[in-house]
Amino acid sequence: MKNRLLALSLGSMLTGTAFAQETSPRTFAAYEEKLPGTAFTFKMVPIPAGEVTLGSPSGEKGRNQDEGPQKKVKINAFWMGAHEVTFEQYDVYSDPEKDKTPVPDGMTRPSPPYIDLTLGMGKVGGYPANSMSQYGALMYCKWLYAKTGVFYRLPTEAEWEYACRAGASTAYPFGNDAGQLKEYAWYAANSDNKYHKVGELKPNAWGLYDMLGNVAEWTLDQYDEKYLENAATDNPWTKPTAKTPRTIKGGNYHDEATALRSAGRLKSDPNWNRRDPQIPKSYWWNADAPFVGFRVVRPLEQPSKEEAERFFEEVVDQYKGAR
Repeated sequence: MKNRLLALSLGSMLTGTAFAQETSPRTFAAYEEKLPGTAFTFKMVPIPAGEVTLGSPSGEKGRNQDEGPQKKVKINAFWMGAHEVTFEQYDVYSDPEKDKTPVPDGMTRPSPPYIDLTLGMGKVGGYPANSMSQYGALMYCKWLYAKTGVFYRLPTEAEWEYACRAGASTAYPFGNDAGQLKEYAWYAANSDNKYHKVGELKPNAWGLYDMLGNVAEWTLDQYDEKYLENAATDNPWTKPTAKTPRTIKGGNYHDEATALRSAGRLKSDPNWNRRDPQIPKSYWWNADAPFVGFRVVRPLEQPSKEEAERFFEEVVDQYKGAR
């Protein structure tokens, strides 16, 4: 019974039906959140509730088997980061020298990286944070909640695809022809084999930058090859039951155009940790994957403090316990 109630609680936070806190904006509009104790802010964009057909049709160029069968689902409203989380923002959390506000009780930070995560591609001035494990991204969200009092988390795979499409049913948010992709995404054809500062290209119709290309993005879901076959029709979420694989979306600066389609899916690879000399110390934090980052979302309605804490306890502890 306890596990069943906990599952219902987690579902309420994903769908935005939990109790609201006073931290909610008065209107459902774009806003900027300030990282306490810093000059850094990040912009959150409203994503309206609606329906979306997930996956790709059988004739779509580059389609993979795990992108079907297509399914129409309902998604509740939420905010999403206009940009991928940057190194400056992530480092306030990961580097104790940069976090000038008191560290919340029980909060942990990543172990020091075992390689130069930038690989010389850039860190200062708005480059996307990368090479953190999904656990590292989740812990950043937990830290952000502790610092701001606002419940942020990773997007579900369904939320991510819904936001990326921005009302479009085509292969890319702008249409089926990849000819325009260079205007919206950094990928193999224009990236010069490196990631770029966030927000330099065009956003999609809902004001989200770099949803395709640059660095791919962690979602909250366990990867399931039959995801769409098993997905719920309302706010689907494949709750993790094992450490790997997890679902990653968006494609990255190394990829060809077909990998950047809205329906495209990538699963995490344990080999991303194989060069880590600190295992198990940094096993949970760092990944040898400079092509993977993340962005945050915020449900329209905020959960209660108790439910938010329970969510992080459930998701993070489950992740740590899975091998």
